[in-house]
Amino acid sequence: MDSFAATKTLECHEQLNAFYGVQAIYGRADPMHELVGTILSHRTNFANEEMAYHTMRELFPTWEQVRDAPLPELIEAIQTATYPEVKAPYIKNLLAYLYRETGAASVDFLANMSTEEAMKWLTALPGIGQKTATLLLLFNFQKPVLPVDTHVHRVTQRLGLIGPKVSAEKAHALLLSYLPADATQLFNFHKHFFWHGQRVCTWYYPKCSECVLRSLCDYYKSGQTAVLSSTPRRK
Repeated sequence: MDSFAATKTLECHEQLNAFYGVQAIYGRADPMHELVGTILSHRTNFANEEMAYHTMRELFPTWEQVRDAPLPELIEAIQTATYPEVKAPYIKNLLAYLYRETGAASVDFLANMSTEEAMKWLTALPGIGQKTATLLLLFNFQKPVLPVDTHVHRVTQRLGLIGPKVSAEKAHALLLSYLPADATQLFNFHKHFFWHGQRVCTWYYPKCSECVLRSLCDYYKSGQTAVLSSTPRRK
């Protein structure tokens, strides 16, 4: 483990805890909503994800009906999510797998599995990758895992907590090794870096002058922010 990166990661974590405030773990009450909603959320904002989910459930009130829905109708139901033609088959295949293997559209049994077993089981499902699995296990089952989405990935790279060529998948294990194996701390790390990427450390025009982490940030110290801030905004 890189002790310098680990120390810096904890320092950034503590500063964002102070800035945003420590949160208790929260997620959707229904783990299946969390699971399917996370599939719908890929490259989709929260409002459109929720609209897609609720439209689907209004048209197909039971999970059996979602599983058995004609594919074109399910695609139409979730059209507010991006790539509905990709996500609809994932959802149908996921539900078919759950009914075939467990007899029900439920993942509640994950609560009784070890973190490693639960991750292995989830990532074997159709369309479920590491990000979806970690979000479900952390938010709904308080397992000590760390979701790394595009915001968390971008902010940690700019700060220099991970290298510029470290993928989001590899960042999951790397950042996890720097942090306490405590679900509440990992939840706050994820949430705070996610919010920071949405609100301050944005992709095109990071608001470095407003950032509480700029004294620790490799990106800010490199002067790249000056180049970005001088780039004309797109109309």
